[in-house]
Amino acid sequence: MTEILATIRIALRALARNKLRSGLTMLGIIIGVGAVIAMVALGQGAQEQVQQQIAALGSNMLFVMSGNMNRGGVRLGMGNTQNLVAADEEAIVRECPAVAMAAPGSGSGVQVVFGNDNWGTQATGTEPQYFDIRDWPMAEGVSFTNEDVQLAANVVVIGETVRKNLFGATDPLGQTVRINNLPFKVVGVLTAKGQSGAMGNDQDDAMFIPITTLQKKVTGQNWLRFISVSAKSKNETYAAQQQIEALLRDRHKLRGGKDDDFTVRNLADVAEVADQTGRVMTLLLASIASVSLLVGGIGIMNIMLVSVTERTREIGIRLAIGATEDDVQRQFLIEAVTLSIIGGAIGIIVGLLVSYLIPQVLGWAASVSMMALVIAVVFSFAVGVFFGYYPARKAARLNPIEALRYE
Repeated sequence: MTEILATIRIALRALARNKLRSGLTMLGIIIGVGAVIAMVALGQGAQEQVQQQIAALGSNMLFVMSGNMNRGGVRLGMGNTQNLVAADEEAIVRECPAVAMAAPGSGSGVQVVFGNDNWGTQATGTEPQYFDIRDWPMAEGVSFTNEDVQLAANVVVIGETVRKNLFGATDPLGQTVRINNLPFKVVGVLTAKGQSGAMGNDQDDAMFIPITTLQKKVTGQNWLRFISVSAKSKNETYAAQQQIEALLRDRHKLRGGKDDDFTVRNLADVAEVADQTGRVMTLLLASIASVSLLVGGIGIMNIMLVSVTERTREIGIRLAIGATEDDVQRQFLIEAVTLSIIGGAIGIIVGLLVSYLIPQVLGWAASVSMMALVIAVVFSFAVGVFFGYYPARKAARLNPIEALRYE
């Protein structure tokens, strides 16, 4: 232990004799480690942000949509068939054990007018449980009720984007707006959800009315475009999907090899795909940043080879007075590792600082994990050992007599 400490002191003194050169050598490691940490933080931050946006769509959600039928070789898209009805939604709740709640839904683009202002948005007809399925509380007011659905009442709940563009500073609660020339009373304003990570649209640019009101007074359609479903737990989403598919195929009399005339989209699948994409992007960013770490390691090897050449006579003297090859090799290896570890430590600080500043300056999400820091430390040590071994071995194998003659 005493010999190792003595070797470390000798190595530190050797590095201190050339402070500028040692600092410039460490710079490559500092940039490399800092870049890896910052890039991994950006990748993980983006991945977490997308997962949060998907989670904002609702808890344990599945979307059942009309469409996906093949007629005469023509494959119809989602929403282009009229086979999904309210009775299907009721059957899903009644006959699928893994389903907790379901809400019918249909929609239409509308122009909403308030006073002298108007705004084009999407009017969605649904039932009150839709907001529970979507985990979407009210910022102001209340939701419409089941009684409003039964009476096909002219009441509306609006999103934050609609509120801003239509009402501005005016309190929207209790105000009357006109949708397709029909008067509707605003009873609630939803909390802001922002952009949808799965669909890419503004979730707040929407308004919601009772499904019966939409069907009878706005669109005249008696079929559904979609059914929102919440499974009883995250682990039961795939069971719920299988149960819904089997139930709807039976209800729609789809036998044998007939294609489904509906589509079930499981948000767990969307989240998994987004997670895999995020991991690939994080790995790609880290790989690009690690190139600078490789360059820093080559810089350490280069400087250590120069140091061996400059200190050839010193090495010869140490070997002549009794130092072993292992002692000399250990000294130069410790110098290389010290350069790498100090550079890595400073690089971690730089990486953390950059990871903190990027969200503040650019508004991008960044998330630093403890695993990334541990990997950075291990990688710094490994770079020092890998790129320091050859110069250290070369120094240890010098012939003492030839080394003493070196000028």
